[in-house]
Amino acid sequence: MDACEKLFALKTLIASYSGMAVAFSGGVDSTLLLAVAHEVLGDRCLAVIAISSTYPRREYASAIEWVQNRGISHMTIVSEELDIPGFSDNPPDRCYYCKKELFSKIFHEAVRFGVTVVADGTNYDDTGDFRPGMKAARELGVKSPLLECGLTKDEIRCISREIYHLPTADKQPMACMASRIPYGLVVNAEKLKQIETIEDFLADKGFKIFRARHHGDLLRLELGRDEMAMIRQDSLSSEFVGFAKNAGFVYVTLDLQGFRSGSMNEVLQKGGYLAS
Repeated sequence: MDACEKLFALKTLIASYSGMAVAFSGGVDSTLLLAVAHEVLGDRCLAVIAISSTYPRREYASAIEWVQNRGISHMTIVSEELDIPGFSDNPPDRCYYCKKELFSKIFHEAVRFGVTVVADGTNYDDTGDFRPGMKAARELGVKSPLLECGLTKDEIRCISREIYHLPTADKQPMACMASRIPYGLVVNAEKLKQIETIEDFLADKGFKIFRARHHGDLLRLELGRDEMAMIRQDSLSSEFVGFAKNAGFVYVTLDLQGFRSGSMNEVLQKGGYLAS
């Protein structure tokens, strides 16, 4: 099937539900899913947006603004991962604990809203990476309509751009900020705040694709290949280094491989994970 046929399949699948609650992050995938769901289901569609210390405030504000502008029914829930036993220890299956709590809370709100279907924005390409959060979704019965219809990331971007004219069509992938910390190193509020501070700086400077990887005293910066030259500009480079050191980092590095989604999983391919 081509992208248009998959979109038709997506609409047909969503129409088979009496209503649906979408776990909405404001990212590329969940935005398209919510746009289609609202088109098909109207008032029987609910967007559920989570607040937590791992979710950048700028992303939350953007998500709220988007649903409000479109008149989509929505609610906010608090899902504080740092309170989940086992999460802060940062094991490789950290996302399992996070998603288990998140989806459980969304199901609770969905029932109160009057719907029984909860859906997330997992797409076909996500099956090729290590994603323990998908296990939690399956256990709880969360639907993944984009995945079920075989939609890839490129197709989602194309449909978002050409058919729905969504502002997220070219947005970078946005995983939770805990994913910036190597497995085995503790996740805490101080580290998450440092990461958010650095990434806010980059966003304010016009960078589109970035990750602030937190390695203790060392900041490893991943940028899109087209943007790597920007940070090397003398004035910006000096400003960024000074800003990062004020944020608490001692060493500031630029990863020459550039941005890779899920780069913290690379160590898992070697048969283990680093604890120091």
